[in-house]
Amino acid sequence: MPISISITRYSSFLIALKTPDCSLKRLLLFSTFSSVAAEKFLTHLQKDESNVEKNLDSVSAKLDSRCITQVLERCAIDKPKLGVRFFIWAALHPTYRHTSYMYEKACKLLDVERNPQVITDVIDEYRAEGFVVSVKMFKVVLSLCRAAKDANLGLWVLRKMKEFNCRPDTVSYNVVIRLLIEKARLDEAMGLIREMGLIDLYPDMVTYVSIIKGFCDAGRLEDAVGLVKVMKGHGCVPNAVVYSTLLDGMCKHVSLEMALEFLGTMEKENGESKPNVVTYTTMIKGFVEKGRAMEALKVLDRMDSSGIKPNTVTFVAILDGFCKEGHLEEAYKLIDKFSGDELQYDELYSMLVMSLLRAGKHKESEKTFRMMLARGMRPSGLASSRIIKSVISEGRVLDGFILFDALKKSGELPAIDSDVYSVLLAGLCEENHFTEAAKLIHIMVEGKLQIKSSHTEKIIKHLNISGENDLASSVSSIKR
Repeated sequence: MPISISITRYSSFLIALKTPDCSLKRLLLFSTFSSVAAEKFLTHLQKDESNVEKNLDSVSAKLDSRCITQVLERCAIDKPKLGVRFFIWAALHPTYRHTSYMYEKACKLLDVERNPQVITDVIDEYRAEGFVVSVKMFKVVLSLCRAAKDANLGLWVLRKMKEFNCRPDTVSYNVVIRLLIEKARLDEAMGLIREMGLIDLYPDMVTYVSIIKGFCDAGRLEDAVGLVKVMKGHGCVPNAVVYSTLLDGMCKHVSLEMALEFLGTMEKENGESKPNVVTYTTMIKGFVEKGRAMEALKVLDRMDSSGIKPNTVTFVAILDGFCKEGHLEEAYKLIDKFSGDELQYDELYSMLVMSLLRAGKHKESEKTFRMMLARGMRPSGLASSRIIKSVISEGRVLDGFILFDALKKSGELPAIDSDVYSVLLAGLCEENHFTEAAKLIHIMVEGKLQIKSSHTEKIIKHLNISGENDLASSVSSIKR
């Protein structure tokens, strides 16, 4: 290792020890040790490129996500194949496991999406070297294909498994089947399912749900229903997820009446096939999407009679429908009827505020928000942020601050989007509402909030021109 690199790391180590902030100390130490580990792996990677895995096995260094990222960043410059081999080796290390995030990061760093040949070249290298490749290694490669969303590459890798005498299992097939379904290549996916049967493999629930959803999304309901019969024949009992998927397909591509009839059949079933909250919510969404929100109430009543409580997704769906179709009285009645079970008034009315905004009913949304404040309710951070932004966008900056101030006076501020503070402060300064701007800056300082740099220069310049030098100085203290 070059002396200059060692001195730099040693200096970082000493700085960390002198830093009073313990969290910063740990961060610096972690960074230093990960860099040392990465250097060790990189050195061994480049020793003999025909014995990559054997060289890596001899490295005594801690393997972690930061270290792996650093190795991949270096390999990506001119040796992406070595990066792939290192990533595969690391996945099977006894002290470490890749997360789905790391698979996505590896694909991005090694540019697998635009250069899938880096994967095929690595497999060909294994063949040329006579390297013994295991099923587990192929599964890592397939997971890279999934992260890259490359169905052709996944299919190629699946075929290569047989050439290496590695028998694909159900999980391996599932990865490729899902990739094909995502590309709407349903017949090819079905071909793989039939192929599984030829080698005494049977699709599991994951396989069936994926392909049934694919058929339903494509409007091929007959194929989806036929597959349900096939899965029953294989001893794979359809559950509520499968039936909910079919129900969604019926709502979108056949008729709501047929879907209701199917729901009735499900309600007579026992065990895992009985409708759950997802099933009923799917049916409610079906009515809402067809502009028949009032009829969705009947489904909600059936849901309630079955002893199943609606969740947030259910309420958002039906409130969206009511607001879009102008049934505001029904929306209020719905909230009165169901508040206090799983969800409180505050949460339900916050959902209503958002539904009204999505429906383009800004006046009604603001009116509902003000009513919440008047009654002592606590709007959610999301609803508060969206309302204040909406008011500011209409050129009513002072009204936006008044709403913000009312939230502050009512108790602890909800988690308002940081962008709201920046936009609101910029608007107040531009319109010379300096008293209100000072209050907002004080709140931001207390909450350790910072203003976006895109607003800073303009605000400071305006304040200095207006003679508000103290305010300008305060803004400087909270800029990013």
